[in-house]
Amino acid sequence: MNYELDHIGIAVRSIEEALSFYLEVLKGTLEDRYTSDAPGVEVHVAVVRTNGQTIELLEPTNRNSPIARFIRQKGKGVHHVAYRVDNLEQAILEARDKGIRFLEDTLRTNARGRRLIYINPASTEGTLFELCSYPQE
Repeated sequence: MNYELDHIGIAVRSIEEALSFYLEVLKGTLEDRYTSDAPGVEVHVAVVRTNGQTIELLEPTNRNSPIARFIRQKGKGVHHVAYRVDNLEQAILEARDKGIRFLEDTLRTNARGRRLIYINPASTEGTLFELCSYPQE
């Protein structure tokens, strides 16, 4: 299985306030903006690319969203690191065979067609990792 860094998700209180740093200082390009109102997601997303690398700025849409809870508990900052895999189902099976646990309720297809699941941070020394694939490609 190939694992390639896909993006880093960063929790912010306000995308509008955060964007100037990524666009003006880091010279990034705003590639996409969307909102996911799916239960258990509830987030505004801004996708910024800088020199071929992708950052997703994540702003909660309500005070009970996972990103709002993250900001309350840990503050703003890196929420997760995402790795693209060739085949999500196979990657999940291979990881499970090695004792890795997943946050099962996070398995989904996002608003842009990306299939994803989060690894339980208990399996990664506390860091939240996303595995994702792009079936439409």
